[in-house]
Amino acid sequence: MAVDAETFKRALGSWATGVTIVTSQDGALRHGMTVSAFNEVSLDPPLVLICADKTSNTQALIERTRTFSVSILSQGQDQLSRLFANKEREELRFDSLDCEIGATGCPRIPGALAWLDCSVQQAVEAGDHVVYIGRVEKAEVEDLGPLIHFRGEYGEIS
Repeated sequence: MAVDAETFKRALGSWATGVTIVTSQDGALRHGMTVSAFNEVSLDPPLVLICADKTSNTQALIERTRTFSVSILSQGQDQLSRLFANKEREELRFDSLDCEIGATGCPRIPGALAWLDCSVQQAVEAGDHVVYIGRVEKAEVEDLGPLIHFRGEYGEIS
């Protein structure tokens, strides 16, 4: 019995998550995308996973560089999340952002509550996405509240 796509999306949207922006860079070329499919994998070694749509420019850049940075968004960064999720405005994503470059050479989103600089350890094709398992090379944390996403809406907790 197959589940219809709309019900599947609504069910997944019922999982309250934090919000991340995943970035990669190769020379002057940089891309980033909003990612809610992010999770920890292992403490020893420190591993995380992200899922990237195979059609995204960010996925292609991660595949080429084998590096990415995860910026875990803080309260009030919902507009950045929307911008990095909007494929029609991709060329504007980094405008007016003064990004630091992390340990793996990838941009970090300013004002985030945490950053994880990662090198790809494994890539697994899964349907229309690629699951990247990244070894965390460096992590930093700020004392800020998280941005939360639930059923298509953003919220905050303190």
